[in-house]
Amino acid sequence: MSAWGRALRIAAAALALPFAPLALADSPGLAIVFADETPLRSAPRDSAKPLALLWKGDALEIRGERLDYLQVYDHRLERGGFVSARLARRVPMDASGAPELLAVLRFVRDAPGAEALAIAYAAAYIQAASAESIRGAEGAEALDALGTVAQRLAVRASTGAAAGKAAQAALAGHLEVAASYGVAFTTLEREGRMVLCYDGDAYRRLLDLGQGDARQRARAALALTRPDCSPGELQPAGKRAADEAAAALLDRVAVEPLPGYLRNRVHMRRAAVWSGLAFQRARRGESAQPAAVRALEELARVRREQLTDGDRHAYADAAMRVNASRWAALPAPAPDSAGTSRPRITTAAGDPGQTCVLLVDARHDASNPLAKRCTWGLVWEGSATVNREGNALALAVQHTESWREMWVLRKAGGKWTVRSLPPAAASPGVGYAEFAGWVPGGKQLLVAREASGDGKYRREYALVRLDTLATVGQAADPSLLPAFQRWQDPAWKRSTVSLR
Repeated sequence: MSAWGRALRIAAAALALPFAPLALADSPGLAIVFADETPLRSAPRDSAKPLALLWKGDALEIRGERLDYLQVYDHRLERGGFVSARLARRVPMDASGAPELLAVLRFVRDAPGAEALAIAYAAAYIQAASAESIRGAEGAEALDALGTVAQRLAVRASTGAAAGKAAQAALAGHLEVAASYGVAFTTLEREGRMVLCYDGDAYRRLLDLGQGDARQRARAALALTRPDCSPGELQPAGKRAADEAAAALLDRVAVEPLPGYLRNRVHMRRAAVWSGLAFQRARRGESAQPAAVRALEELARVRREQLTDGDRHAYADAAMRVNASRWAALPAPAPDSAGTSRPRITTAAGDPGQTCVLLVDARHDASNPLAKRCTWGLVWEGSATVNREGNALALAVQHTESWREMWVLRKAGGKWTVRSLPPAAASPGVGYAEFAGWVPGGKQLLVAREASGDGKYRREYALVRLDTLATVGQAADPSLLPAFQRWQDPAWKRSTVSLR
């Protein structure tokens, strides 16, 4: 690891301890490479054989000068050689040079493809700045920049933006340079592809400092609560603890001073986190209504006219998560009268962790139900609705905090069957399928579906056959489907998030 890599880690640790000025080993100086594929040569000549290729942000210990070359040692590669002075910049190593380093960092932090270079200048600033500067507004700015570029580098690596061989080589080099400064990444699998995530250390240090303006703290909280970077192997108890911590972190963000687009992002993230907590609390038999109501309130605070193009997918994701758990926000339904002849559902415990749905009526109790089906999901009994003809019942069953399907219980030939309608024909991702109304005649119903998964997103309103659950007609807007205009259920229209 380079001298700056060690210094960066020491400085980060010192943010939580009494800070002491950092000492650097005696050296004629340090330089930063600012061009990709900079050759490290065996001699101070352009014709000399390259020993290795260096990348933007590589830190070099200067050990001398010969002609127009710097004699250097690269601690990352553990190799010495010569680098053209035209392709590397000396950097000041004392407090008087810290403002210059911060000025360069401000310039390169927003330059696409210069993330490794920005990380190098952030490390240089942390090395050179005084303890008071590190713990003040300038230190918060440097940490914010470090976290921003590290996260952007992770996004570059995850989106496959580096299509050509040269771009892929540069990306790999930039990741190695970032690692040499102690910037850590984790690799997660999401929807069949690998996602690289920044571990967020700089953002945590920023929040621990208690410094930084509202925008910096909001960016830090959003980066530390990204749902696509949450560990997928967490057990339910661990997932709930992580979501509780995320909710507390987001609640520390003051949204009033934020610009509209950033305020929207905080509200969307809060809505997603609280909807997950509603599901988790309901699974444990705890009161989930406050969490679900909070999720709905946060989503309602989003100003759609202030959504950026890049935030529209995040808004749809948050809305789907909130809608998946929205039944928790409604009061518990009053128990049906046992004497009614209309079918109704009741639940009973099945195998450990399972809930069994029992369809009963006045002549068939739980010991002899009309139909029975067990599930590992969460059964929202308050969602059960029977059509006018009494030959069909729709029920919401939520399998994960972001995936809810609809069960349709139907009577045919004197027997009842149970079929499920998922949000999409894909592995569970984010989405819901929900009852939207009965069509008179006992042969059709209205369904609203929205899902995101396998790189695809779709929202539709459909007229569905009861016997096969096949779609008869569909539209992206319910106003374009005549059946929705005539038969949509008022209770669904009043409480769904689908019509946002």
